[in-house]
Order: sequence, then C-alpha cells, then structure tokens
Amino acid sequence: DATPAHCHRVFLDSPVLTAAELAALGRLAADGIHARTLDLGFSPGQSLAGALEALRQAAERAVKDGCEILILSDRATGPSRLPIPSLLATGAVHHHLLRKGLRIATGLVIDSGEPCLVHHFCTLFGYGADAVHPWLAWRSVDQLVAEGVLECDAAAARRAYRKAVEGGLLKVMAKMGISTLEGYKGAQVFEAVGLDPELVDACFAGTPCAIPGLGLEQIERELRARHRHAFDPAPAANLALEQGGEFYWRRDGEIHQWNPLTIGKLQQAAQTGDEQAYRQFASHVNEQDGRLQTLRGLLEFVPPPSGAVAVDEVEPEEAIMRRFATGSMSFGSLSREAHEALAVAMNRIGGKSGTGEGGEHPDRFGSERECSMKQVASGRFGVSIQYLAHARQIEIKMAQGAKPGEGGELPAGKVDEGIAAARGTTPGVGLISPPPHHDIYSIEDLAQLIHDLKCANPQAEIHVKLVAEAGVGTIAAGVAKARADAILISGDSGGTGASVKTSIKSAGSAWELGLAEAQQVLLANRLRSRISLRVDGGLKTGRDVVVAALLGAEEFGFGTAPLVTLGCIMLRKCHCNTCSVGVATQDPRLRGHFGGKPEYVINYLRFVAREVRELMATMGFRTVDEMVGRVDCLRQRSVEHPRGLQPDLSRLLHRPRSSDSPRRTRAQEHGLEDAVDHALVRAARPALEHGTPVSLTIALRNRDRAVGTMLSGVVADRCGPSGLPADTIAIRCRGSAGQSFGAFLAPGIGLHLEGDANDYVGKGLSGGRISIATPSTAGFVAAGNTIIGNVALYGASAGEAYFNGLAGERFGVRNSGALAVVEGVGDHGCEYMTGGVVLVLGSTGRNFGAGMSGGEAYVLDETGDFRGHVNTEMVAIERLSAQRDRALVRRLLENHLAWTGSTRARAVLQAWDDYCPRFVKVMPRAFAAVAERALREGRDVRPPLPPRVAGVSAPKETAP
Repeated sequence: DATPAHCHRVFLDSPVLTAAELAALGRLAADGIHARTLDLGFSPGQSLAGALEALRQAAERAVKDGCEILILSDRATGPSRLPIPSLLATGAVHHHLLRKGLRIATGLVIDSGEPCLVHHFCTLFGYGADAVHPWLAWRSVDQLVAEGVLECDAAAARRAYRKAVEGGLLKVMAKMGISTLEGYKGAQVFEAVGLDPELVDACFAGTPCAIPGLGLEQIERELRARHRHAFDPAPAANLALEQGGEFYWRRDGEIHQWNPLTIGKLQQAAQTGDEQAYRQFASHVNEQDGRLQTLRGLLEFVPPPSGAVAVDEVEPEEAIMRRFATGSMSFGSLSREAHEALAVAMNRIGGKSGTGEGGEHPDRFGSERECSMKQVASGRFGVSIQYLAHARQIEIKMAQGAKPGEGGELPAGKVDEGIAAARGTTPGVGLISPPPHHDIYSIEDLAQLIHDLKCANPQAEIHVKLVAEAGVGTIAAGVAKARADAILISGDSGGTGASVKTSIKSAGSAWELGLAEAQQVLLANRLRSRISLRVDGGLKTGRDVVVAALLGAEEFGFGTAPLVTLGCIMLRKCHCNTCSVGVATQDPRLRGHFGGKPEYVINYLRFVAREVRELMATMGFRTVDEMVGRVDCLRQRSVEHPRGLQPDLSRLLHRPRSSDSPRRTRAQEHGLEDAVDHALVRAARPALEHGTPVSLTIALRNRDRAVGTMLSGVVADRCGPSGLPADTIAIRCRGSAGQSFGAFLAPGIGLHLEGDANDYVGKGLSGGRISIATPSTAGFVAAGNTIIGNVALYGASAGEAYFNGLAGERFGVRNSGALAVVEGVGDHGCEYMTGGVVLVLGSTGRNFGAGMSGGEAYVLDETGDFRGHVNTEMVAIERLSAQRDRALVRRLLENHLAWTGSTRARAVLQAWDDYCPRFVKVMPRAFAAVAERALREGRDVRPPLPPRVAGVSAPKETAP
C-alpha cells in the first residue's frame, strides 16, 4: 500500500556532489534512509570479471537488506587494490538490479576519481547513476588554486567547475530532446564502437555496437598495467601526467590527422600548386597515422577481375570535381572573406558550396560569390523566398555539423552588423537555433517541408542532412519516401565553426558506419535508385573519396580541408572570435589577416580528383558511377593493433540482396502537377509581366497545400528582392486551407482567407500579407475557436499576418521580422523569436517567449495571470509606457479590424482607455539593451509601425 514512507526522498540541488554532500548521504540513517558504500576495488589475485560479479551480488544483497542508497566508491584504490572502472561498475550494477526488479528501490551514487569531463558525467548518468562525486576532480581544482593557476578562492573555483559540468549536461540533454535529468538517467542515448558484444550485454545492455572489439580481458590488462605504473615502489622519477591533446594537438600527446606536418604540406600544395607536397600530405594521411585512426584506414581495395585500365580511359578530373562540395559552414561561423572564397572556388569548378544556416547577403545573388546550395535549418536565419529562388540545391539541416540533435550556436561577439542583417537578428545578441526536433517532429513534417521548398523553387534539388549514428538507415528510408532528392550523411569529424567545445567530441559516429547503413537499408527497401547519397565529415584525400564511393556515396563534401588551404591552422578558437588568420572571426582587424584565395581550394580539389582517377584506373573503373556501391571491392586489412584487437568490419561491408540500383537512376515524383498555384500563376500574368493589379477568388480544400508558395517563387524570380507593391496580387480564398498556407509568401501578394487553415500558416513569410477571418455566416465566436494550426509563422522574415481566432502551439517561432495579430495562442508562443512584432488579444499557453532574443510581443492580459505563462529566462515583462508602444499596438488593432472584421479588435478600440493598461509588453533583455544603446546613438533598431490600411481613421496617438 502507498504510505508516507514512499515519499521519503533526498532532494539534490545538483547531481554533481561535493564532499560535504556525499558525507551527508551517509548520515541519513537517523532520518530513516540507509546508505551503504560498496568498494569498487579488488585484489590483484582476483579477475575483473570476478570483481564485477561480486559487486553485482553485493549490490543485490544491500538492496534486499533495505539499503536505499548505494555508494560505489573507488577511493580505497592503493598498492593492493585495483579499481573497477566506474562506468563498467555503474552499468553492471544498474542492469543487474533492473533484471532482479530491484532498481527502483535504491539510488545509485558514484564516488570516483575517474570522471572529470562532461562526457564522463553524461555516460555515468546515462547508464544509471543518480549522482556523482568526482573526488579527484575536486582535489585537482583545489590544487590549481593552491598553485596559483586559478586566480580565485577554492570555493569559487569549485562552483565554477560544477556550473561548467551542469551546463554541459544540459546541452547534451537538450540536443537529445530530454528536459529533465530524471528522463536522462538510464536512457542510454549512446552507441558503442569497438566493444565486445558480451561486454555490452553485461554492462550496457541494449546499446548499439556495429563494430565489435574490446572486451573485459583487454580492459583488465590495461588496468593492471596502469596500476603497476602508478604504484611502482621505485619510480625512476616523479610521474608526470600525459600531455593529453584531445582537442588541441600536442607534440607528445594524442595523434591528430590535422597536425603541423599535414597542415603545412597541404597549404604548400594548395598555395603553390606543388603536387609533390600534396602526395606527401596524402601519404601521411592514407598510409601512416591515419591507418589506426579511422575505419577507412582498416580497409584495403580489391581490384575487380577485369583488372586495371589506363588513366586516360578514366573520366576527367573536371567531371569528378563536379561531385565535390564544401560543407555548409555559415557566414557568421566563418568570415565573409573565407565564406565567399569557398563559393567562388566551387562555382568555378562546377561543384557546390553551402551557405550554412546563416543566410546570405542578397548582393551575392547571381554573382560568382553566391553559394549554389542554400541551407534551411531550424533557425531559419535569412530564409526568404528570394534566398530559396536563387538556389540550385536546398539543404534541410537535421544536424549541427555532425552532431545529432543540436541547433547551431553563434556567440554574441561574432554577431556584427553584417551578420545580423543577413540573419534578421540584432547585432551583439547571441544566437542559438532551436534543436531540429522543434521543427520536425515526424517524417510527415519533413515531407511537408520538402514539398514547401520544392514549391518555392521547383528547379532546385532538395537535400536532407543527416548525422551518422545508429539507426540512420531507417531515417534515410523515411527521407527517401518523403521525396527528398538527396541525403547527406555527415560524420563525427564535422566541425563546429561557431559552437562550443562540448559539441566537438562524443557526438555522432564515423561516416563510414552511417553511409554503409544508409546504403544497405535503401537497397533493401528498393529506394536507393531514387535518391543520391553525399557524405562528409573529415574527408581529406582521394583515397577517402574512393572508399566513400565504394560504400555508396555519389557526392563528396569537404569542410575543414578547404579551410586549411585558405589559411586555417586548427587553433580551435572558432567560437572565441579570435582566429588569428581571419578564417573564423568577425573581428575586422583579424579579418585583415586573411590571405586565402579561391585558387588554393581549386588546386587542392584538383589534386584530390587526380588521386581519385589514379585509384580508379588501378581498380578498373572508368567512371565514378561504375564505382558507386561496389562494396565487394573493399576488404578488411590485417593490422597489428596496439591492443591486440582485430575489429570485425563485416557489418560495414555487407551488401544486401536487392534488384535496386546502388546509385540514383530516376527522379523523385514530387507531385506538383495538381497544385492550385499553377492556376494562380496563369491568372496573375498581368501583375507579373506589367505590374497591373490583379484580384482573384478561389475555393480551397485542406488537401491544397502551400497555397501561394509557387506563385511567390515566380514573383521572386521575376521581380527581385523587393517583389511587387503591396496587394498587387490580391487573392480572396474561402474554405479550409491545407498545410503551409502562404509559406514564403512574397512581397506584393495578399492571401485573404475566410475559413480556417492547418499547420505552418505563413511559414517563412517573406513580405506578403496573410489574413484569415472566421466565417461570418456560420455563427462562430472567433475568440473561442481555433482558426489556424500549430507552428504558424515559423521563420517569418517580413510581412504582415492577421488571424481572427485562436492559434495552436508554437506560434511565431523564430519570427525575425513579420508583424502579426492573433486572438490567442497555445504553448511555446514566440519561442526563439529574433525580430518582428506579435500582438496577442487573448490567452497564451505555457512557456511563452522561451529563447526569445529579439523583437517585441504584446499581450492583452485581462485575467492578470500572464506572468505565470512566460519563460522569463531571457525576457522581461512591462506595461505599455512609451507612446511608441501604445501607437504600435493601436495601429495593429486597426489593421486587424480592417482585414478580418474582428469583433475583439473593435471592442478594444472602442474602449481603448480601459484596455490600454491591461496590455503587457514582452521584451528580450538583450534586445532591450541593444535598442537603448542604438537610440542613444541616434539609431532605431525597433520594428517600425506597419502601414495603415486605406480607409481606417487615424489613431489618437501617433508614433514619435
């Protein structure tokens, strides 16, 4: 039976415990909560497997004895005691108690000297720990203070360390879509590479592991070697810590493929045209250290029975180079000079360069400096109909770099005037994209976005960027069924030119695994022939390209290597805005140091293509198409592994039986033939050709999707960025509109619907005007009826929208410039907004204004409870005090009344003096500070008043 004892719990402010907090857990017996410490040490005469089993049994006995907190401690480690690795111990105990049905009866606390990095804590919590006491990390922090390395007192240093660990945990949880630590504990959102299946089953049951390898025996050998080294009774000298070098290259540290030798040789080759220097670079990567650093280094080529062909018979370098792309690195993460140099280089060779998610300045459109591939990310930075209309390819970003689940991040110091203009944001305000799952909840949502983008630019190919991780094949199959034209598999070496260091490591897996799985699943489901595969994530040489092609790729992306040719020296300071060679900084002084030229990138890629040709000739391939998917031409090498392993790559090299083609041979069917917009474009010819105003009337059903989007693409193509004068093309609609009504609506188009609409109304609104009114003849009360679905105005950048009724959830997410009026919204309204104005004339759901960094929101708070619905982390709430605020709200009300006939707007205007004090303003703190500074300097970065609708009487108050 449920009793008060079942609510007897210990509440922790943080899962990272201090020594005092750990000690307090041991003193809870007086309160009826019993803790027991289990020693993780074992004697040299005992095996690691035996020690783990003894630990499992001890934990089971303790729980059955009524112990409610288990503390697994390795502090007894010494000359006669070896420690069980803390993650093995955590996973072993957690899974054993789960199997015995005892896990919910106890808490699990890890008292260990091992954890110090964020990933260590993530794995401990992910495999069952409830709290961690990193005792050696605490002692190390104290020692750094005592030695003067840290210029603060010990208490402040400990607080800073704990805050850093907690911040890293939150970031990892957020990108996995997990809101609470309770939901993260034991969730095992990991995959393993190179672990023995028996070890995985024993300690990490359920964790995917495509490449078997290391087992308990090897772990025990290394554990004993370290123990002997640490407790040698007569050490030759004081033991020094290893250099490390996980992030930065160190002379005596970890081996990095990017090191002074490879960087120097590649820059010499690219900048002087020295082919011999490239050969030395490629040899170093392909034949030396690279062999045991990458999965492709464990593979070798098997020439087909037909034998080699002459190099002259192989397709030319120019044809191969057209398959190359530079990674989608944003303007913002990179300097303008570096970003444009990449674009120029790829345009000259017929390859592809990506904008990244930072948008693109319109002055680059139509020039050699334009990126042919425009990216559409969850942040929607700069995504307008003009941006989409200038694309040869449009890439939907489902992963940040190669990092699953992350949205991009640009520190405030890198957001200058130019970047803010391209992104529709405010200078000096940091930018974080919503994680992709804010935008795409299902494959159906992705299919809708693909359809919308195809309507915006029917000539562009739609690409979807996925991260290499376990299960990516299933996702790739869904993407193919959603009618994407191409898929990018991005590997774990993907860069983060703007993000923090916790995003560089321990996220995603090797592209070899992701590409092989995607190819296998697409073949097995007969989907491969209708979609292209591209791969990126650490490609450096022609050998890398050939391995990727044999595993199934048709196109090949290069990110870091082209930046190295332009001058990057891998300082890992991208997010700090202090890049000394001007590649990844917005500092004008440092940008002046940039010496890169497009010719450097072209030289490098030509050398890569030449190496590809030579390898193709030795293998008997005349075209890349012949080589794609020929996994039978790869086999595993026999290597002398330092751990005595021989990894099994059979899953990587598997080819399923399939009658499908291993490469794309047919086009996707996008189903645009029946779109309503074809008729709209024909009827709007007078406006498109001569600027003559046109008024149209149409009836809609909910299967009519993306109404107005294809027409907007035509307007953008023919009329340029300014579009047409307002309402040149006025379209009166009646009925129920389907998904994405008015998506990316161009300037000059007005969509006026009497009826209702589904999700994504006004997605990417780009200067057009949308109004939706509740049917006047049906007797509906607008303020009590939902008139539009979820995620309206997602990524809107300009224009106006008026909704005479309620909206669903996530209204105005990432709005960066549109003006909107609605009579009530669901949860998460104005989330991640960076600009524009939203006026809500009724209730709001929870979490209003979360992540909002720009723009303004006004809410009619008649019940006085709005403050409890706001996420105040980044925003402040105030009453309407400035004359400008009152004038703006009144103007929006008048326009809302004029366009929709809203009875709510009429009532507020008629009793303006009574209602005005009930309005509250939601203002991002960062934006408020920037706006105030701009006003002092004689500038105004606040949204202007919208134009008054003709025939509406002037307001009592006018803007200053």
